[in-house]
Amino acid sequence: MARPDDEEGAAVAPGHPLAKGYLPLPTGAPAGKESVEPQNGPKAGTFPVNGGPRDSLAAASGVLGGPQTPLAPEEETQARLLPAGAGAETPGAESTPLPRTALSPQRFVVLLIFSLYSLVNAFQWIQYSIISNVFGGFYGVTLLRIDWLSMVYMLAYVPLIFPATWLLDTGGLRLTALLGSGLNCLGAWIKCGSVQQHLFWVTMLGQCLCSVAQVFILGLPSRIASVWFGPKEVSTACATAVLGNQLGTAVGFLLPPVLVPNTQNDTNLLAYNISTMFYGTSAVATLLFILTAIAFKEKPRYPPSQAQAALQDSPPEEYSYKKSITNLFKNIPFVLLLITYGIMTGAFYSVSTLLNQMILTYYEGEEVSAGRIGLTLVVAGMVGSILCGLWLDYTKTYKQTTLIVYILSFIGMVIFTFTLDLGYIIIVFVTGGVLGFFMTGYLPLGFEFAVEITYPESEGTSSGLLNASAQIFGILFTLAQGKLTSDYDPKAGNIFLCVWMFIGIILTALIKSDLRRHNINIGITNVDVKAVPADSPTDQESKTVMLSTQSESAI
Repeated sequence: MARPDDEEGAAVAPGHPLAKGYLPLPTGAPAGKESVEPQNGPKAGTFPVNGGPRDSLAAASGVLGGPQTPLAPEEETQARLLPAGAGAETPGAESTPLPRTALSPQRFVVLLIFSLYSLVNAFQWIQYSIISNVFGGFYGVTLLRIDWLSMVYMLAYVPLIFPATWLLDTGGLRLTALLGSGLNCLGAWIKCGSVQQHLFWVTMLGQCLCSVAQVFILGLPSRIASVWFGPKEVSTACATAVLGNQLGTAVGFLLPPVLVPNTQNDTNLLAYNISTMFYGTSAVATLLFILTAIAFKEKPRYPPSQAQAALQDSPPEEYSYKKSITNLFKNIPFVLLLITYGIMTGAFYSVSTLLNQMILTYYEGEEVSAGRIGLTLVVAGMVGSILCGLWLDYTKTYKQTTLIVYILSFIGMVIFTFTLDLGYIIIVFVTGGVLGFFMTGYLPLGFEFAVEITYPESEGTSSGLLNASAQIFGILFTLAQGKLTSDYDPKAGNIFLCVWMFIGIILTALIKSDLRRHNINIGITNVDVKAVPADSPTDQESKTVMLSTQSESAI
C-alpha cells in the first residue's frame, strides 16, 4: 500500500529499498549479481539480512552462509546508516510488519511557530538600522554605534555557534527552540526599560540577548525540515522556515519608520513612539514563547523519510560532535560552500544594515521610502525563496540552481549599484526588488545544498557553520562598506561587494555535487556516504572491492 502523505502511522510500500532488513550492495557490484529476489521483492542492489544485528555486515554475511570477516569502516557505516533490525523479514512476509514512515499533520504547527518567533527576532535585528538617524539623535550617539546594534547579531553568533549546535545535537530540537524563543522574549522586555536618552547601554543589553537568541534560531530551518517533512517537501519546508526570518526583516523595514517618525524636535513624542514599538514587540514575543512551550515537539511519532529513519536508528553512543565538525571541515565541497554562502549572505546583511544611509545620501528626507525599499527587497526575496524551494523539491538540481541564482544575484547587485544615484527613487524600488529576489532567495538553497553534500552529519551543525560564516563576512563587509560609503560614496561600497560576489561565483562553480541524502531516499547508496572520517583513497578503493567480493560470495 502506498504511503499517504497526510496520515500519521501509514506504512511504507512493501519492497521499499531502504526498509529495515535490507542493506544495499556497494556501488560497482557486477550486473546480474546484485539481487536474487523476484521482481516484486526488493529493488536491485539489495539483499536480505534476516535477524542480523543492526551494526554488522559480518552477521549478514553469516546468515547467508558467507565467511565472517572483520568490518571495514565503510561497511560499519553502511550498516549503521541502513539498519537491519533483529527479526526483520523479507518484504512479502506478511507476518512481520515493515518499519513505518509517515507525515504528521503537526509538522505544520511546528513550522508555523518557528517561523513566527524567527520573524520577531529578525524584526528586532533591523528595527534600529532602518531609522538609524532617528535613534542616533535620540540617544545622542554616532551612526557607527547604531550600526553595532545590528552588527552585534553577527558578532555574537561566531563564538556561540559551536555550543549552540552541540546543544542542538545533544539536547534536542525542543530545548533549542525554547531557548531561542525565551531569550528573544527576554531581550524584547529589557528594551522596554531603555526609552530614555541616557540609557543606550540598556537597549544594547537587550539587543545582545536577542542576538544570543538568534544563535538558537538560524540553524533550525534545515533540521526542522529534515526531522518533520518528507523527501518531496523538505526543501520547500526549509525555504518556508527561512521565509519567517525574511518576513521579520521585511516588517523591520516597514514598521519602524511608520511607528517612529523623525520627530527629534519633540523628544517626549519620540520617546513615546519608541516605547510603543518596544512594548508591542515584547507582547508578541511573549505570546510566541508560550506557544513554543505548549506546541513545539521534539519529533514526530514516525520518521518522515528513509534518510531520517536511517539516522534515528543509529545508536546515540556512536555520535561524536567533535568528529562531526572534523568531517565537515574535511569535506572540500562543504568548505567551498561555507565560503560562498558567507560572501552572499554577508553582502545581504551589509546592504540591509546600510540601506538607510545609502538611500538618504541621494534622497534626503526619504526615511519612509528607505524602509519601503528594504521591504521590497525582502518580500521579493521571500517569493524567490519559495520558488527556489519548490524547484529543488521538483528537480533536485542543487548545484545548478545555486550557481544560477548566485550569478543573477551578482547581476542584480551591479544594476542596483549603478542606478542608485540616477535621481529616480522608483528605479531603486525596482532594482532593489530584483536584487532581493535572487540574493535572499539564495539563503534556503545554501542550507539544503549543505545538508545534501554533508549527510549524514547533523543538519544543525552544517547550517550553523554556514550562518557563522555569514556573520563573519557580514561584520567585515558592513565595516568595510560603511567606511567606503562615508569616505567616498555608496557606489564605492557597493562595487566592493560586487567584487566579492564575483569571487563567490567562481568558487560555487568548483563545488562538487554529491547528493547523499537524496541518494539514500531513492535507494542509491555508495561507500562514500559515511559518518566517520574518510580513509585514504587507496584504502577506500581496496575496501570497496573487498565488500563487493564478500557480498557476491554470500549471495
